[in-house]
Amino acid sequence: MRTLCSSTLIGEFFIIGFAGLVAMKDQDLSTGTVWTVCGVAMFLSVVLCGMVTRPGGVALGWALQIALIASGVFVPMMFFMGALFALLWWASVHFGKKVDEAKARFAAQQQA
Repeated sequence: MRTLCSSTLIGEFFIIGFAGLVAMKDQDLSTGTVWTVCGVAMFLSVVLCGMVTRPGGVALGWALQIALIASGVFVPMMFFMGALFALLWWASVHFGKKVDEAKARFAAQQQA
C-alpha cells in the first residue's frame, strides 16, 4: 500500500505546485498567501508518504484530498484534479491493501 499511496502523494506534490502558479494570476490573492498555503500542502504530501502505513496516515491523506477539491474555489481546474486524485487515492488504498494481503499470504505459504 505504501508504494501506491506514496506515488499518488508525490503526484499531488507537483499538482499543488502547478496550482500555486495558476493561483498567482488571481489579483485578489497575495503571493505570500498562495505560497504559504501551497508550501504547507506540498510539505504535507511529502510527509504523508512516510506516514501512510501509520495509524491515521490514510485519514490524513483523505483530508488532503478534500483540501485539494476545495482549492477549486480559487483555481477551478482543481475541482477536476482534486476529484481525480481522490479517485487515485481511493484506488491506491484499496488495491494497496489487496497487494499487501497477497504478499502476506505468499510469505506464509513460503514458510510452510
